[in-house]
Amino acid sequence: MAGDARDAIAKPTIAEALDEFLGEEEGRLSAKTYRQYRDVLDLLQSCLNGYGWDSLGTEEEKLIERLRKAPGGKGLEFCDVFGPEKIVENFDEFLGYFMVRKVVAGKDLLRTAGTVTKKLAAWLAAKGFIEAEDAEEGEARGAKAARDLPDAQEISDLLEHACDLSATEAEEKREGHFMVTKVEPGSLWFEDMAGRACGPIRVPPEVSARCRFGWTISGIIGRAGGRWHFIETWNVYPR
Repeated sequence: MAGDARDAIAKPTIAEALDEFLGEEEGRLSAKTYRQYRDVLDLLQSCLNGYGWDSLGTEEEKLIERLRKAPGGKGLEFCDVFGPEKIVENFDEFLGYFMVRKVVAGKDLLRTAGTVTKKLAAWLAAKGFIEAEDAEEGEARGAKAARDLPDAQEISDLLEHACDLSATEAEEKREGHFMVTKVEPGSLWFEDMAGRACGPIRVPPEVSARCRFGWTISGIIGRAGGRWHFIETWNVYPR
């Protein structure tokens, strides 16, 4: 790759920083936990490589184009070019969307994703890659995900078996994302993406005990006999 193009690549890159973090953690972890950490960091890189581009400014996009046109630059990924300062700013995408929508994961891995991102944020600050304020926000986001992601997965599993209306029975149907606006034992109220209220929808007590105001459930709901019901549910997104 031409010298001027190569000089534009961060030192270290995201990929290199994540390898360093995992290497330092390895000696402190059991073999099972180490594998989970490695899996989470692999998923984080996949998320950054797939969606990190959305956060780039015009000049950074031009840099990528220049690097990819340079000799040896074909196939460069986001994590091969940019530095670790861009990791924490993408935690919301990773924890709030990617781990919910794109990954089939058990509750242990979901919990570990929060734990790893929390520790990674602190490590990035200790290494001087990000400011302490950014690390605090990243640690808080990771801690919240470690608590909320397993609950969201549990809700998703429970709702899958709680759909009590078929599409053919529904007098009215709505499909999309529904934000929880009220929670009471055994019942949830929602607002759809058009701002229309719907509910209450009866749910198992275990669902209402875990679900929180502001969370979003995607799927299809329908009204029959004057009541709203779930027809299909897909994903639960913690706020």
